[in-house]
Amino acid sequence: QVQLVESGGGLAQAGGSLRLSCVASGSIFLINDMGWYRQAPGKQRELVATITSGGSTNYADSVKGRFTISRVNAKNTVYLQMNSLKPDDTAVYYCNAHVLPATYGSSWFTYWGQGTQVSVSS
Repeated sequence: QVQLVESGGGLAQAGGSLRLSCVASGSIFLINDMGWYRQAPGKQRELVATITSGGSTNYADSVKGRFTISRVNAKNTVYLQMNSLKPDDTAVYYCNAHVLPATYGSSWFTYWGQGTQVSVSS
């Protein structure tokens, strides 16, 4: 079993900051790319940021300059530092990871966390 658990969501004021964390646990051999996605009410899920195992990052245009994705490979953890928050950032944020499970004959598979709510008031 592989599980991803997000934490750090909550309520923030416009211009404030939040830091999201996601920890992957279970029978894991390797983790390649990790990322954050978000889904606002009535909208499709969208990419926020991704990071490779080597630390290369990619961001949605809407969050560039405000959000920073990072990871600690030894802890199977990915972070999303969110600064200068806007009401439009309000959404459920989902962590994902491309994982090779530590079982014989396993294949790479993308896992998703349960989501954490981020609400930004003006």
